Amino acid sequence: MVKAAVLDRLWTRMSERGDFPMLSQSLRTTMAAMNNDDLDLTGLVEVVLSDFALTQKVLRLANSAMYMAFGGNITTVSRALMVLGMDAVGHLVVGLKIVDHFHHSAPRRIDAKLELNRTLLSGCVARKLTERGDLRAGEEAVVCTLMRQIGKLLVVFYLDAEWDQIRRHIESGTLEADACVLVLGVTFDEIGEEAAVRWRLPDMIRSGMGEFDPQDTEQPRQVQWLRAITNYSTAVADVLTQQNVPDFEREERIAELAQEYSRALNTDPEVLLEMSVALAREEGGDGVMREIVELRANADAIAREARIAAGVEDLRNLPDNSSLAPALGMASETVLAALGFARTVVFVKHSNGTFRARLGLGPKIDAALPKLTFGSAFEPDVFHLAIANSVGIFIENARDPKMVARLPEWFRRSFDDARAFVLLPVVDETEQTVALLYGDWSHTQEPRRISQKEMSVLNELARESGRFFGLGQMREMETI
Repeated sequence: MVKAAVLDRLWTRMSERGDFPMLSQSLRTTMAAMNNDDLDLTGLVEVVLSDFALTQKVLRLANSAMYMAFGGNITTVSRALMVLGMDAVGHLVVGLKIVDHFHHSAPRRIDAKLELNRTLLSGCVARKLTERGDLRAGEEAVVCTLMRQIGKLLVVFYLDAEWDQIRRHIESGTLEADACVLVLGVTFDEIGEEAAVRWRLPDMIRSGMGEFDPQDTEQPRQVQWLRAITNYSTAVADVLTQQNVPDFEREERIAELAQEYSRALNTDPEVLLEMSVALAREEGGDGVMREIVELRANADAIAREARIAAGVEDLRNLPDNSSLAPALGMASETVLAALGFARTVVFVKHSNGTFRARLGLGPKIDAALPKLTFGSAFEPDVFHLAIANSVGIFIENARDPKMVARLPEWFRRSFDDARAFVLLPVVDETEQTVALLYGDWSHTQEPRRISQKEMSVLNELARESGRFFGLGQMREMETI
């Protein structure tokens, strides 16, 4: 009952969006045309011709080098169907319709786009594995691979709140399949199986999208082969899209998968490995990997902005008379954690006009703090430029000779390993700079830029920090 209720709720949600019934009807029409016992091409020709991009894809395939022996220069879909075969074109249509639907209904959420690209990458792997074999079987394998992940795609795209809960469980260490059951009471696979039934996909597709078990001797050879393609392609796409995995470790994992599936796929492990790794280098990956890298960079930027914004909100929730040191410590920690800095330092202006480092986070920072001090009288360096500014300054290359000349001696002595850094002036209610928040990446870290949006929320954090610089709080800080 729980399973039926969840699936009905999902289908209702998808129908409310308006675009999903069109996909269902299109897939059913395609399958009906494929199953026509009278070998009438008309139905499938109409399905293909209804989509210009699909028409061009079918004609390009029919005119490819693989089919030049059939005469070449094929200009009609009817002729293409005769050359390629009903099943091959039918499966090609199903795969493209599914992909096209999610492309056009994709929400702006980056996680949804990433999930779609991971699925597309698995399809690229499946197509690469089967490109030299029978076209009909190859397109069937691609559809099985896409359908194996359709349950997860439907949840990500149509059940936003539930997906957020599932993701939180995953982030806390729960396995993906278990997290789905915890939130929805069903697995992604069960949702995918229900979709295949409702779309009236053939039994071979529904069987081929299942779990591969090399010990299962009851399944027909074709089903086992499809499952091997589907499971290997999905696993490789997962490895290729994992974050923060060194290339050597990624290749080791794919090599293990190649060894595991080589017998079922009747392909040498070395060939499987090279083909799979080539996709990561954009050799045949249809640009999917490049887009995944770009999306991940955007996702990381959004996460950083959100973390800084959360720190701003925490500061706003503090009363105006809060102690200065904890407030500045909170701001310093926010910047360090959100941007992955090596260290942060808070310089506070004392009554004699000197800026002194009073708080810091990072390795060996406590020993360095007493040496970090500079006067407010103008000097031609970036620190004095920063305290005269109303917004933050980002120094992208602290090792550039022109920049080195603008760095004060006390800074070069203490932080000679700084690769890039940011300076955020903290201004009080009289518009005077009363503190300076510093954060850096060291030479051992990957260099990157701070985006305009990130700088905007960093400036907001600095402005909110200025609220705590009352007279009593300043005296409190000078005694620390």
